[in-house]
Amino acid sequence: MNAIELLKSRGLKKTAQRVMLINVLQKKTVAQTEEDIKQEMGDLYDRITFYRTVQTLLDADIIHRITIDNKTSKYALNESASHNGNHGHFFCKKCHKVTCLGEILPLNYNLPDRYKAEECEVLIKGVCADCDK
Repeated sequence: MNAIELLKSRGLKKTAQRVMLINVLQKKTVAQTEEDIKQEMGDLYDRITFYRTVQTLLDADIIHRITIDNKTSKYALNESASHNGNHGHFFCKKCHKVTCLGEILPLNYNLPDRYKAEECEVLIKGVCADCDK
């Protein structure tokens, strides 16, 4: 599904920034930082518009954010309408790539009574196959 169709399917208006951000993430196989996206967007990039656009796309479940540490977040396109934040990610300490691990789901934790989990983030850190060669 192209960017315009994706936006339309979620009831969102087509804007140049939304289309460009989705297009950038569709071209990539790994999650991207704001700086990575900024370079791809060129003159269309505006910091305030970027954050508003990201928040809109997060709220619409079109993209998801992966928090690496206190300073670094990366963004990835949700692969399907059912894709949500409840899946694992792998962060390579050498090349800094983040890969979605859709087949690795978070555990079902036994929470205390009256605690209700709504999201669970799993970030596995190590060395990817490419860097391990």
